[in-house]
Amino acid sequence: MKIYSQAPCRVDLAGGTLDIWPLYLFHENAVTVNFAVDRYTRARIEPRPEKKITFHSTDLNRDASYDSLDHLLAAKTHQLPLAAEIVRFFRPDAGFHLETGSEAPAGAGISGSSALIIATTRAFNKWLKRGYSLEKLREISQNIEARLIHVPTGCQDYYPAMYGGVSAIELGCAGIRRVALDVAPDDLEARVVLAYTGEPRNSGINNWEVTKGHIDGNPRVFKNFETIASIASAMRRALEKQDWREAARLLAEEWSHRKRNAPGISTPLIDRMMQVTRRKGALAAKVCGAGGGGCVLFLIEPDARASVVSLIENEGATVLPVKVARRGVEVRVSK
Repeated sequence: MKIYSQAPCRVDLAGGTLDIWPLYLFHENAVTVNFAVDRYTRARIEPRPEKKITFHSTDLNRDASYDSLDHLLAAKTHQLPLAAEIVRFFRPDAGFHLETGSEAPAGAGISGSSALIIATTRAFNKWLKRGYSLEKLREISQNIEARLIHVPTGCQDYYPAMYGGVSAIELGCAGIRRVALDVAPDDLEARVVLAYTGEPRNSGINNWEVTKGHIDGNPRVFKNFETIASIASAMRRALEKQDWREAARLLAEEWSHRKRNAPGISTPLIDRMMQVTRRKGALAAKVCGAGGGGCVLFLIEPDARASVVSLIENEGATVLPVKVARRGVEVRVSK
């Protein structure tokens, strides 16, 4: 028997960092807006009769091997800590081989790790017949990632991997609720270009420091998040109305705000790309994730794609062809 699973990565449009508990509880109508892209993460499990556990990561070209589950649980360090942490949670009785892979470049800021956790936990859930709902797997995956990085994690990165499409993630006292936005995928695809600038040299925004500042009552941090929340709510409305000019204005406002509050989020290459493409049909741009490198999202005039792509590549970045992933995580079993 083999269990296969795949889940898409995401691009964030507005409301990032606001999705970390409990920050969103202090801002009315908090929301994060994002969409899934067809760059996938994958997991494959092959159960075996003996106790041995082996891992292989195709994108990292790295392997790990354990004589048994007890051996894995006793190990202090791991070659593939994400896989080890997931196994630590599920603790299967049988041995197995786990192969994982991601189409997200290193440090791209499009949530490759979160999508990979969703793909892998979904595969283990299917194999072991644990019966966790998809929403419960989101909670499990988020907690596993927090254990890996040793700081609180946001929730928004998991929902595109879970459901695909364009999403508004509503955040409040009643909990977290994902709402599918009625945006024609073809219209969005015609207006986006995703450029990879290389692996980040720094994290741009330190979410843990920001979280501590907010909880400690720093008025500048609170005002910062009020602005983020306002932009994200407006972005949701613009997408619901298919108002692309307004969406571009808001994307530019979000970028200007984040860059002002965290100068390390940008790089000279990112600044140059935004400057040269602005004159040739790029309406707005922002970095994906924490910044400092990684991917940059451009909103463009549909007929300006060729010129924008050419200018980006002339600056030395790589354009990643992407479409909106219509579906979220999928799992299948073969015998």
